Amino acid sequence: MTPAAPSLLADQVFVTLRDMIVNGHLPGGTRLRIRQIADEVGTSVMPVREAIRRLEEAGLAVSSPHRGAVVREVSKDELLHIYDIRILLETDAAERGARDATPQRVALMAEQLEHLRTAADRGDVDGTLDRDEDLLRVLYGSQPNRHLVELVEGLWRKCRIFKIFGAKTALAVGDDALWAYPARLVEAARRQDGQEAAAATRESLLSARGRIESFMGSTQTASDSPPVEHPA
Repeated sequence: MTPAAPSLLADQVFVTLRDMIVNGHLPGGTRLRIRQIADEVGTSVMPVREAIRRLEEAGLAVSSPHRGAVVREVSKDELLHIYDIRILLETDAAERGARDATPQRVALMAEQLEHLRTAADRGDVDGTLDRDEDLLRVLYGSQPNRHLVELVEGLWRKCRIFKIFGAKTALAVGDDALWAYPARLVEAARRQDGQEAAAATRESLLSARGRIESFMGSTQTASDSPPVEHPA
């Protein structure tokens, strides 16, 4: 049997660790010991290093000078603060973007919506979130203020872990909110209806925040648990 390529192994390790973090099996403060993880999953250290780097990019882990990589601690307060800012910025970006949307951008949004539905049908959490963000980039990018889009993208990175919580919950129960709100945005952009785009965006973010709050309330959050070592 041909050994799996390093990048494929890194993908596998990333998904395994990501799911353990999101499901609460690796609480906040858990040290991600590279050699220990490599031994447990039966691979070399290089795919594990790459997987941990991707966890940091996804906002699921942070590096500490003295402890190395640890699972990021999250709380409901942080969730509420981030989503309050997202609601302010993204409703404005959606309203402006819809008013300035061209037929070409609407077509790109519709294409991303189809990719989003396909990913959701597969139960692909990351793919669903990625396609949703691609659709929103097209909409928000229709208006000329590039700094607004950059600020929003920074908030997406900060709250990726929250978005994963919400998407997993929605997919598990068959909630159509993951594609219903983006579909409303496509139609709003098609009509250049800024008010409808703003309303759909606000409702979508409030809905997502509610799902995440419920998920975090039904599991032991990282902030409720003391720091622990990665289990041997």
